[in-house]
Amino acid sequence: MIKVEITYEGKGLKSLLIKGHANSGQYGKDLVCAGVSCVSIGALNALEEVDDYEIEVEEGRIYCKFPEKLSEHDETVMEVMILQLKTIKESYPGFIDIKERK
Repeated sequence: MIKVEITYEGKGLKSLLIKGHANSGQYGKDLVCAGVSCVSIGALNALEEVDDYEIEVEEGRIYCKFPEKLSEHDETVMEVMILQLKTIKESYPGFIDIKERK
């Protein structure tokens, strides 16, 4: 199962952790893993202030720690990414879990 942990501090996004594998299909043909990877890596690539963030990407794990305040653009990008991950969860509920912590 893919586990997504989103942490907020105050009203702002503090960190994002995506880890694990969905195992919803054969290796290399897992649509849930492919969808989560595309959505998350695409969003991280779209961030403007990427130099200000701590980002780690490795096999089966994506971690991003954000500064105190995100630019309006980057906040929108991350909100869209989180919405897309929630949409994947609705379509494939047994393969992705999303926890939001404040």
